[in-house]
Amino acid sequence: MIKLYHSALSRSMRTLWLLEELGVPYELVKRELTPPIKPYSQDTPTGKFPTIEDDGVVIFESGAITEYILERHGNGRLAPPIGSPERGPFLQWLHFAEATAFMPIAVIAWHKFFRHDAEQIPQAIADYQTWARSAMDVIEQALEGRDYLLASGFSAADVMLGYTLQTAKFFDLLTDAHPRTCQYFARLLQRPAFQKALS
Repeated sequence: MIKLYHSALSRSMRTLWLLEELGVPYELVKRELTPPIKPYSQDTPTGKFPTIEDDGVVIFESGAITEYILERHGNGRLAPPIGSPERGPFLQWLHFAEATAFMPIAVIAWHKFFRHDAEQIPQAIADYQTWARSAMDVIEQALEGRDYLLASGFSAADVMLGYTLQTAKFFDLLTDAHPRTCQYFARLLQRPAFQKALS
């Protein structure tokens, strides 16, 4: 059984949601997210959220965990098969969610909630907000004519991006200026597995 080290305010929400979507049994180990005084300082085996333990394997990084769970426990669900035309776009969006779209949001959060100096660096914060909104623009264009990131429907890439959009909305970076993306996020929120993870 997978053991998931989870904090509700962290990226481990992605892993919890994915496990719920797949119906994979798991043990949830709840921990408080503490101010990251130094890197890898959270109360998990790796010092990071999320961390999973699975049959002797211990890993962190939400994107890597997503790929690992799909390969080991997905049974072909929520990901296009290797070699299929959608495999490349799937991997693109899966990693875009963290590496591109979430990066500026994470920096804003760092300055607002941990360093408490956002008001002292308004131009830098404005730059990060612009970068985040640019990522929203990319998503908005990609969703034209479709309900999810892939033409074939809902996938684990949507799980990865859903958490990013949840955080973007918290920081008022997902607005009516991106109507398709707002509708997309609303669809994600309606999924029972996401609701269960949030609860």
